Amino acid sequence: MPRDTSINSVLIIGSGPIIIGQACEFDYSGSQASRSLMEEGIEVTLINSNPATIMTDPVTADHIYLLPLTVESLEQILNEQKIDAVLPTMGGQTALNLAKEADEYGLWEKYNVKIIGVDIDAIEKTENRDLFRSLMMEIGIPIAESKIANSYLEAKEVAQEIGFPLVIRPSYTLGGYGGGFVHAKEDFDVAVKRGLEASPTHEVLVEQAVIGWKEYELELLRDGKDDIAVICTIENLDPMGIHTGDSITVAPALTLSDTCFQNMRNMAFKMMRSMGTFAGGCNVQFSVNPENEDIITIEINPRVSRSSALASKATGYPIAKIAAKLALGYYLDELKNPVTKTTSAFFEPAIDYTIVKIPRWDFNKFRGADRTLGLQMKSVGEVMAIGRSFQEAIQKACQSLEIKRLGLGADGWELKKLDPIIDSLKNPSWDRIFHVKDALSLGVPISSIQKITKIDPWFLEQIYELVKTEQEIKKFTLENIDPELLKLAKHQGFSDAQIAHTLKNCTDMDVYRKRKELGINRVYKMVDTCSAEFSSPTNYLYSTFDGENESVVTDKKKVIVIGSGPNRIGQGIEFDYSCVHGLMAAKECGYEAIMINCNPETVSTDFDTADKLYFEPIFWEHLYEIIELEKPEGVIVQLGGQTALKLSERLRDEGIKIMGTSFENMDLAEDRGSFSDLLKELEIPYPRYGVAENAYEAIQVANEVGYPVLVRPSYVLGGQGMKIVINDEDLQAAVIELLGDLPGNRVLIDHFLDRAEEAESDCICDGEDVEIIGMMEHIEPAGIHSGDSSAVLPPFSFSQKVLDQIEEYTKKLARAMNVIGLLNIQFAVKDEQVYVIEANPRASRTVPFICKAYQVPYVNIATKIILGENKLKDFKIEPKPQGYAIKQPVFSFNKFPNVNKELGPEMKSTGEAILFVKDTKDPKFRELYSQKSMYLSR
Repeated sequence: MPRDTSINSVLIIGSGPIIIGQACEFDYSGSQASRSLMEEGIEVTLINSNPATIMTDPVTADHIYLLPLTVESLEQILNEQKIDAVLPTMGGQTALNLAKEADEYGLWEKYNVKIIGVDIDAIEKTENRDLFRSLMMEIGIPIAESKIANSYLEAKEVAQEIGFPLVIRPSYTLGGYGGGFVHAKEDFDVAVKRGLEASPTHEVLVEQAVIGWKEYELELLRDGKDDIAVICTIENLDPMGIHTGDSITVAPALTLSDTCFQNMRNMAFKMMRSMGTFAGGCNVQFSVNPENEDIITIEINPRVSRSSALASKATGYPIAKIAAKLALGYYLDELKNPVTKTTSAFFEPAIDYTIVKIPRWDFNKFRGADRTLGLQMKSVGEVMAIGRSFQEAIQKACQSLEIKRLGLGADGWELKKLDPIIDSLKNPSWDRIFHVKDALSLGVPISSIQKITKIDPWFLEQIYELVKTEQEIKKFTLENIDPELLKLAKHQGFSDAQIAHTLKNCTDMDVYRKRKELGINRVYKMVDTCSAEFSSPTNYLYSTFDGENESVVTDKKKVIVIGSGPNRIGQGIEFDYSCVHGLMAAKECGYEAIMINCNPETVSTDFDTADKLYFEPIFWEHLYEIIELEKPEGVIVQLGGQTALKLSERLRDEGIKIMGTSFENMDLAEDRGSFSDLLKELEIPYPRYGVAENAYEAIQVANEVGYPVLVRPSYVLGGQGMKIVINDEDLQAAVIELLGDLPGNRVLIDHFLDRAEEAESDCICDGEDVEIIGMMEHIEPAGIHSGDSSAVLPPFSFSQKVLDQIEEYTKKLARAMNVIGLLNIQFAVKDEQVYVIEANPRASRTVPFICKAYQVPYVNIATKIILGENKLKDFKIEPKPQGYAIKQPVFSFNKFPNVNKELGPEMKSTGEAILFVKDTKDPKFRELYSQKSMYLSR
């Protein structure tokens, strides 16, 4: 059936600020859906409050509304735009809940707006736990024994009836929020109270716990005539009991019998067809008894889910793009697969490789938090790796995490004592997979590990094979290593650095040169949705050591953009925004734009964002070999945050051109001591400081510069490890802790300017001219990390004298550091004197916010300057301010109820929202001003 011709304009609801459980995967789905609708001639309007997203860019939709996600905002849009239909399935739980709320207010009926993709009844059936349970029983789908409770007494009655252990699942929540296991009667009261408070309808499902069963997810598409395609089957390596967002997952499912898969598939089809009006993407989760393969359903999500982004990147199949077209009325068999461009979209993807997803946690930011993994999601990001085998993929995934691991063990970070290893296996946290390997290395039987962890023996056997290979490598030196053993190690995903560590007395580059001599070369394979069964023009690639190279190297001038890796606090979606715009600008300048990244949630890793995508770890070995193959004009490192910057020294040492600001000048800003020396030379005020390598030196420095002092290491992100201390005893403890966490680092001791105001500037410099693109005034005082502070653009209370100083110092520093590209500077302001705190010669967290506030593509301009294609004078920059723009940080403290929520120099926010006010008379503005006055008067 052709698309519904009555629909000419569509409103897409976004997911709002990044929070734990709902991250940048919905920027990917919203962006892809919007472009898909625009291909059909649809006028697209989009609402979201997150300024750091590609989906809120003018290139993505016809009309962008950066507004709070409320019914009032929706009505404002419906008054201003002619909207025929609303698509609420691309913005996660937030969008579904808002669409449902608007329906209850009668908004869609009032403005004659259709809900497409899913109807309200389908949302209600899947989100209301009681209705879902009743529906499953009606259609004969097995489900865990459970009952709904709306009060503590009701829940207690259900618990007595079902028996322990139990699961408490609140209705209408995200990321398992408020849910948990209750193993014993004494834990019940607290768990039920938490669940009832978390649910917006004060409703929980009290359910039989199937702890230790295997968990699977199916990502599917359904069209208006009930045709369904399974896009991806995902298996959780971790058993039931750990939220799927916190579980290591693999695709395709590797330990699932064909009979069980077919039963699961049939159940999923039956569930989808029972929901009523629904056309688009859907996620269904199942649990399987490992003893007899009995299946029960866990839940169904009638929307593009967190796993949809992973499934899209795993298979190459653009789920959100096709789902948007199905919402318009198209059938699957009418659409072409956008990757192959020849096969039907109804053709289910086939893959001849394995993918592994590992979540990324930031527990160090939530000191005192319970690090045990359970029903409530705690991870802040994830990585995905692709290999020809599970072993290769999991090693590459470990290399992608940026936690100093060189792979799955064999890197010097192993635990050697059995007691802490067994404790970790029993109480799963972020590092359990590494401790599984450690246990096997110490000789703990697979059967014992399986009994403790409930991880399928097949996975444990695969990891044990890695242990055996590592033990074999130890018998050799680099000079006499068996070539077949070295080849096996590379097939199993061992990095050159792991092999060097195991062999001793050699470096990763020594191993690299040795295997090159032996003809053990990395090749690149295509991700094409069809296992090469059909020809495909895609340039989406991964590396392995098996077979022929499928990466066609052109003779075009090319540039590589290094991505930002997994989301974490301090480095999130803002940097992916900059990477995407860098790719766009490079294309406009005639470059073949090549992306390297390992984050499946992002727009930068979409199949058609770059001219060529290498889905690889941001890890030296992988990066170097791609550069060696492609031979680009240079590499851009200043768009991908600290991840890319950390590799710049090795790039410089290997003679690889860094486009834009040189390594030496970037390093000048990262080395806090050298930077302070530069400020002194330029006669720019800065807090008194000193550098220490141990606690004794730190105390000497602190007494010279005067307490209170800010203690911080060099070369870190998001204020990691920063503390304000007021005496020798606290300073000694802080320095010992810092150097323990970051051995080999130096500690900078700054005099802390108490009750100072804070400001920051972002600018573009071409080596000569400087364009200040934004000045921001912080609401919170100096001492609270800029990422955790509300900021107002432009400043509203600073005197002209202060503004002049900020401008002067910004331009002075940009020229002195010979910045070619972007520069962010942070300032403290006290008694009308401006002090420079730090400078970051790269894209900052605030750049997307400024781009949205002033409606200027500053990253594109900066990239063209980085490439040497343009100077600032070539651009006519015309900011379009909309009054004052306010950046408001968003926190996920509800995931960690017992942590210290007090803000300080170490960043804790997970995302941000943008708010526009016309003038300082606005009540919201006055509230912020009062807040600032209160801070400064303390």
